[in-house]
Amino acid sequence: MSAVFDNNLKQNQHLEVHDILKWLEEDEMVDVENSHMLRMLAVGTEYKKKNPLEIIADRNWVNAKTEKVLNLESLTQWFAARVDLPFVRIDPLKIEVAEITEVMSYAYAARYNVLPIKVDATTITVATAQPFERDWETELSRIHNKEFIRVISSPEDIRRLLLEFYTIAKSVHGAKTSADTGGGNIQNLEQLMELGRSGKLDANDQHVVNIVDWLFQYAFEQRASDIHLEPRREMCPVRFRIDGVLQEVYQIPTAVMKAVTSRIKIIGRMDVAEKRRPQDGRLKTRTEDGKEVELRLSTMPTAFGEKLVMRIFDPEVLVKNFRQLGFSKNDNEIWQSMIEQPHGIILVTGPTGSGKTTTLYSTLKLLAKPEVNVCSIEDPIELVEPAFNQMQVQKNIDLDFASGVRTLLRQDPDIIMIGEIRDKETADIAIQAALTGHLVLSTLHTNDAPAAVTRLLDIGVPPYLIQSSVLGIMAQRLVRTLCPHCKQATEISDQTWHELVHPWKAKKPETVYEPVGCLECRDTGYQGRKGIYEMFKFSNETRLMINKDTDIHELRRAAIKDGLQPLRLSGANKVAKGETTVEEVLRVAPPPLDG
Repeated sequence: MSAVFDNNLKQNQHLEVHDILKWLEEDEMVDVENSHMLRMLAVGTEYKKKNPLEIIADRNWVNAKTEKVLNLESLTQWFAARVDLPFVRIDPLKIEVAEITEVMSYAYAARYNVLPIKVDATTITVATAQPFERDWETELSRIHNKEFIRVISSPEDIRRLLLEFYTIAKSVHGAKTSADTGGGNIQNLEQLMELGRSGKLDANDQHVVNIVDWLFQYAFEQRASDIHLEPRREMCPVRFRIDGVLQEVYQIPTAVMKAVTSRIKIIGRMDVAEKRRPQDGRLKTRTEDGKEVELRLSTMPTAFGEKLVMRIFDPEVLVKNFRQLGFSKNDNEIWQSMIEQPHGIILVTGPTGSGKTTTLYSTLKLLAKPEVNVCSIEDPIELVEPAFNQMQVQKNIDLDFASGVRTLLRQDPDIIMIGEIRDKETADIAIQAALTGHLVLSTLHTNDAPAAVTRLLDIGVPPYLIQSSVLGIMAQRLVRTLCPHCKQATEISDQTWHELVHPWKAKKPETVYEPVGCLECRDTGYQGRKGIYEMFKFSNETRLMINKDTDIHELRRAAIKDGLQPLRLSGANKVAKGETTVEEVLRVAPPPLDG
């Protein structure tokens, strides 16, 4: 029903609690007695500061029709339909902050609690929760000479994002002004004669501090796994990796970006003056709800200055069990049988960003009992975990993986984790540790599990040592999981299914699901990620096949015969369960080498 029904509504009327309650009563959604009681209470001054929808939502009433709680979101959606305007859940990632903050001042927007969310050549879309207050529209139409389109959004979201967007815009503008006043030049490839000169914008400038604080909190809110700060000639993009895909979230002027990078380097205990060499650092901060989060920092010199990438590590990931990470029941049983062995080597393989660190840390967390000494050597320590002892590679003092493992062996360890086996020396000392009664976990960069055997042979490990020390190898990838709110059942063609499971046999499911896109998943159709795994537990037969002339194809066939499930088949199982899509599995899982 539209708001047109009520002839008493005036063009610039401010809706009160009793107006909304009247409509709710007409739609038989609230109890009349409760409604009457709230009318009596809502005359107090403390109620004048809040939107009527928020006041009603605070009561946690149950919708008499649907028997669901009338929370702010459901009330706002109902209200949008009632006043015949579109409901929009504001997605911060899709808003051009610099553009929308130019439409009106913060004071003006806060006065009416309205937020511009989209600007194009002829229209400006504005979110409001008071659709009949339109004085602002009349005044701004004359200034901008554009049509204003009103949409309904949660008053709480409008208020929160209003403050956030205008604060960051003010900080960026203030920082740019400081940099311009300082007359500084940006160090980049096109200004070789200017190297060494820097602007007077201080990394501790309050504007810069605000930008960095906002950047971190924004990334945490959006579930980002990485933050990319990328220097360019004039405007520098800020990108977040969310569910494995990069998305641009903001553009920062180059002078300001330089100060932001310096600020982050300071708090990450990196050398601020050194801009020619790549550097690594780390920092720990807190989210708004008090949860600790670690960030690993990495800089790289580029044509226009230092590129900075921050990888975000969420300690809560380590609390998840293997089934939550994506292990099937069979995967879990095989993995448990390997990590319960008293000694030997277990290898985890996959490219960067495939979840190897999460798997290893989750495993060590499980194994780190009071009666067991767990030690690790890493480059760098990606997540500080108090349950075990961690040492970092430091090449400047000749502390590499091999010398680090030698040190660990003198520390009476039971379980050793080596960040990566990169060379023969590290491989030899790892095997020595395994043969002297230690359980060793490490990573390799190979496409699949059987290929790890040829990789060890390539770096010079004798076949008999691989046979006697390696317990098993696991390859893994991360696939995006379908959004549970909007995924849609569909059929799959024989050809598509054959492309996924060829040359292996797997029964085609009657129904699979496809991504649709909704407000919850920002129209991507996906929400979150899970692992797909390939477990290669060595048997007597596969051990005997390992020699200096090992045929990787024969080894893979023997492993599959022993029960190894290739990555694509693991992904096919998740497709059949409705957790992901064929396209997603084909995107991340390597093609079969055996035709």
